[in-house]
Amino acid sequence: MSLEDQELSELKSKIGREPTPTELQIVAAEWSEHCSYKSSKRHLKMLPMTGPLVINEKGYDSGVLDVGDGYVVTAHIESHNHPSAVEPYGGAATGVGGVIRDILSAGTRPIAIFDGLRFGNVEKDLQARWLFKNAVTGIADYGNCLGIPTIGGEVEFDECYENYALVDVAALGFGKKEHLIKNHAKKGDIVVLMGGSTGRDGIGGSQFASDSLESEDRSAVQIPDPFIEKLIIEAVLQARNDGLIHAMKDLGGGGLSCAISETADALEIGIEMDVDKVHTRESGMHPSEIMVSESQERMLIVTSKIKLKKLQTICEKFRIGCSMIGQVKSDNQVHVKKGKKTFANLSADVVANATLLDLPSKKPVYLKTIETEKKFKPISDYSKTLMKLLSSPNIASKIWVYGQYDHEVGIRTVVKPGKDASVLRLDNGKFLSAKIDGNPKHCYINPREGAIGCFEEACRNVVCTGAKPIGMLDHLQFGNPKDPEIFWTFLESLKGLTDFAKFFEIPCVGGKVSLYNETPKGPIKPTPVIGVIGLIDKKPSVSQKISEGDCLIIIGNTKNELGGSEFFEYVHKFVGGKCPVVNFDDSKKNMNSVLDLIKNNLIKSAHDCSKGGLAVAVSEMCMTNQIGCTVSLDKVPGDKLTVDRILFSESHSRYLLSFDKKNLSKIKDLLKNNKISFKEIGKFGGENIQFNNKIQSVVKLNVEKTHRVWLNSLSDLILHGKTS
Repeated sequence: MSLEDQELSELKSKIGREPTPTELQIVAAEWSEHCSYKSSKRHLKMLPMTGPLVINEKGYDSGVLDVGDGYVVTAHIESHNHPSAVEPYGGAATGVGGVIRDILSAGTRPIAIFDGLRFGNVEKDLQARWLFKNAVTGIADYGNCLGIPTIGGEVEFDECYENYALVDVAALGFGKKEHLIKNHAKKGDIVVLMGGSTGRDGIGGSQFASDSLESEDRSAVQIPDPFIEKLIIEAVLQARNDGLIHAMKDLGGGGLSCAISETADALEIGIEMDVDKVHTRESGMHPSEIMVSESQERMLIVTSKIKLKKLQTICEKFRIGCSMIGQVKSDNQVHVKKGKKTFANLSADVVANATLLDLPSKKPVYLKTIETEKKFKPISDYSKTLMKLLSSPNIASKIWVYGQYDHEVGIRTVVKPGKDASVLRLDNGKFLSAKIDGNPKHCYINPREGAIGCFEEACRNVVCTGAKPIGMLDHLQFGNPKDPEIFWTFLESLKGLTDFAKFFEIPCVGGKVSLYNETPKGPIKPTPVIGVIGLIDKKPSVSQKISEGDCLIIIGNTKNELGGSEFFEYVHKFVGGKCPVVNFDDSKKNMNSVLDLIKNNLIKSAHDCSKGGLAVAVSEMCMTNQIGCTVSLDKVPGDKLTVDRILFSESHSRYLLSFDKKNLSKIKDLLKNNKISFKEIGKFGGENIQFNNKIQSVVKLNVEKTHRVWLNSLSDLILHGKTS
């Protein structure tokens, strides 16, 4: 039981008596950081959460966007960090299951999964390799069993995650607007628990996730069963089609305690339930265990007495458990009984609304000197340096990861993993583009600008497919919020995201805050992960193959911004410097111009510059098209910089565009009219990736050899402990 002394006193004051042991467990679960957001909730309100496409209803666990023609898209993001650090297979798998049920609870069919994964240094740390391998397998097995494609994500390794894991899972759903669940209930309605049976797994999971990870409490880790989840999806959607669902909520953190109290509070009703009616997999469970168990694959449904029989018939058809555990009252109480004996009777308002904290914040001391650069030994061989970067765990191909996922099941996937963003086909002739991004290196150096950069990078990736961003998801992951310096980094990140979202009119449609992410060595780096959803009204831009003689243009300026770059940290082993800063006006102009070029069919492909800078971005274009390219560094627009800084700066708002030279004049005219900073910097052809500075060759790598190293480095490291 994790209530603090002042919270216990507050609870006693609110209910006017001593709480029962079961009440203490219920409130401890709901008032945990994981469920209540008590440290962050008052600040999250600054994010823009409304817009012309946003649909808001009571009690939704996922964001809903209107994509036209009577259709909606739902989106949500969750994490399973502590459980994945203890038991990576089950922790990651149940993370997928939870976010899928959030999508389902709005009445939409889940159509895609994305994952964001972070682990320690896999080159040196065997534990990090073990965590990584098993988390990927857990996500793959669960998603593949469900028949829902995992179509995108990101992977990053950093020593700040030593002996730990961040496992973020996002999901998208799709359905008809008329089928959305309009959560409502009236006195006499029946409360049904459907799905898997309740056991002792996951007891105290929300409290476990609301403190620093100090012990491997495997009992707090839930057990996955994707086959039951698949049956639940089909049963719920049939019940939805038959109009049997008045209200619905998935059982996630806090189990029945949170599902019952939050449903009652959102709908302004009371719920009386009997734990003896809950179908369990273990005998002799105490009411408090039943209430806070986080056993997976369970949904709470409110229906009417008249509709109950039909709902039970559907559950029998799909062979899933269905218990009538309670009924709706008009008194706003959460009343938990075992037979005739009362074990808890509390106001839903009290249970579901922990007192929000107003925590102190203070700028971290380390930020005073973090931007100061040190002198570096000159690079003697840039070809060798670029090859080293391309084979590094953070930049090497992640095909070993997404190759384990079935990303084509469901026949919606138009653009597959491994590109800037993934694209799905919708039933109304439109297309959905989505990407998640994060950059803890940048966020450590400058939390505000780093968070903005993550947001802009996700937007750039979506724009490269020809999609206009229409919504965002944020997942804010930090250390102990009671440390004023850590809380300051949280607030700065949030303010940055808010500023960008408002300027670009991209509403936040869902999110998650995960705190107390710490290792024995200290807190993780600030790790906001941003998901962006974009809409394409007509045929999406699927990259055409680059041919001999095609031209290369760069949009955007390259600046002296190597702080937090892979070049500084992986090559020079230096943490610090000035991290990239987004100029909002330039960012918007550049985005809109790329969208115009794609809309007018003037380019063959678009690729954003991000991790590893220009050198890595050009190399990726060459490798994925199996063609060489010669680039003139002296033509790259922006600050007058040394060769290493032009090659590896990670300045934002930059795009690389390939196109047939016959379109050059039209492209230049459009960009000039839009007052865009751009230059033609290269030409495709031959078998080498080559960078020249005026007449001097700086980098020369064979495409085929480089591609082989880039493609195999991560899998060789994870499977055999060696690099290519």
